This record gives sequence, C-alpha cells and structure tokens, in this order.
Amino acid sequence: MEPGIDSSTSGSADQRRGPIGGLLHSFSQLLATGIGIAQTRLELLSTELQEEVHRVAEIMLWAAVALLAAGVSLFLLALLVIFVFWDTHRILASVGVTGTFVAIALIAGLVLRAKVRGKPPLLDATRAELAKDRAALMSKR
Repeated sequence: MEPGIDSSTSGSADQRRGPIGGLLHSFSQLLATGIGIAQTRLELLSTELQEEVHRVAEIMLWAAVALLAAGVSLFLLALLVIFVFWDTHRILASVGVTGTFVAIALIAGLVLRAKVRGKPPLLDATRAELAKDRAALMSKR
C-alpha cells in the first residue's frame, strides 16, 4: 500500500472494480430483474391455469348432474304422457313427446354455444400483464 492513501477512503466499490466490473454488476442486476419479472408472470400463468381447470371441472360436474337428473325426469314424464294417452292417442302422444325432446335439445345446444362463446379468453390476465410489460419496455427506449 502506498503511503498517504487510506484504503477506507480510496473510493466506492464500483470504482475499485473498474468499468468492466460495474458493467457486469449492472448486467447481473438487469438479469435478476428480468428473472424476477418472468417468475412473477409464470406464477400468474400457473394460478390462472389452476383456476381454469377448477372452473371447467366444476362446470363438468354440474353439467353431468343436471343431465342425469333431466334425462331421468324427462324419460319418466314421457312415459307418463304416453301411458295416459295409451288407449286413445298413443301415436300422437309419442310424436308430441319426441318433438318436445327435440326442442329441448335445440335450446340446450344454443345455450351451450352462447356460454362457450361468452367465456373470457384463456390466460387473459397474463396476456394483459405481458402487454403492459412490453409497453413499459418500449417506452423506455
């Protein structure tokens, strides 16, 4: 060590490392920030996927219960109508019951199509956050 130079006052850590050391330090901080942003976005993606899976499973369960209950009740109702009119108009009763089932199937298909088209896009929040990140990075250029 040279006389007259105190090591505690010789400068900051960046000055002792030189310009290359400072550049590497800045690059490592930038990389750490980028990795942190990517980790946050992946966590959001994972959360959204889990929510979507739970939502679809719940819909499927309730759809199965509804279909089973509706199927059994409609079948029994159809038998009741046919048995009531068995002696007088059994053909007309059968055609009426069949027509009613066709109408119910068409209405259910239209409602299902509207529900599928009306759901929010998959990973909507993740895409919105990535768009914000991209806009923020582009504005800093």
